[in-house]
Amino acid sequence: MWSIWGAGLMTGLALIVAIGAQNAFVLRQGIRREHVGVVVVLCAVSDAVLILGGTAGIGALVSRFPAALDVLRWGGAAYLTWWAVRSFVSASRPSSLAAEAPRSKGSVIVTTLALTYLNPHVYLDTVVLVGSLANQHGPDARWVFAAGAVTGSVVWFSALGYGARALSGVLRSPRTWQTVDVVIGVMMLLLAVNLVRG
Repeated sequence: MWSIWGAGLMTGLALIVAIGAQNAFVLRQGIRREHVGVVVVLCAVSDAVLILGGTAGIGALVSRFPAALDVLRWGGAAYLTWWAVRSFVSASRPSSLAAEAPRSKGSVIVTTLALTYLNPHVYLDTVVLVGSLANQHGPDARWVFAAGAVTGSVVWFSALGYGARALSGVLRSPRTWQTVDVVIGVMMLLLAVNLVRG
């Protein structure tokens, strides 16, 4: 059983470690030392819900309704484009980045959920792919595989969010903020283009 759990862990980490919109936001909030626990918990719980849903068989349902993924694709592309523009505007004023007004917990929660659930790749990776791989292990062992994938998600988001928070003193300079915002903006635009292109 440990080998199945380990396979789930490695699969979860392989899919989640690639820097995307969600990871970039977790990194930014960690550097800002702002609502880090809320962001980490929301990301990890969301992944767990999607992974367990895929393991329970929802992946087959998602595959049968491609129109739902199309709606998410266009909504996600619009949101990512808006976020990219916002990042570029923020990067154009580096002197104000260190003194940027704190965001409310509600705003951070909405952004975290949007970056998670408006990205169709999240469904393809967690619900369809991880769910399919988990179900190859049979009715009982599939949950062990899923538990490994969920563990990978919890470990990654905790390390990213709290690691960035621990290094925030080093990373808080205006130049670093500017670089982070430019990188995030470029990343968001690339993800938006990839979503539009399907």
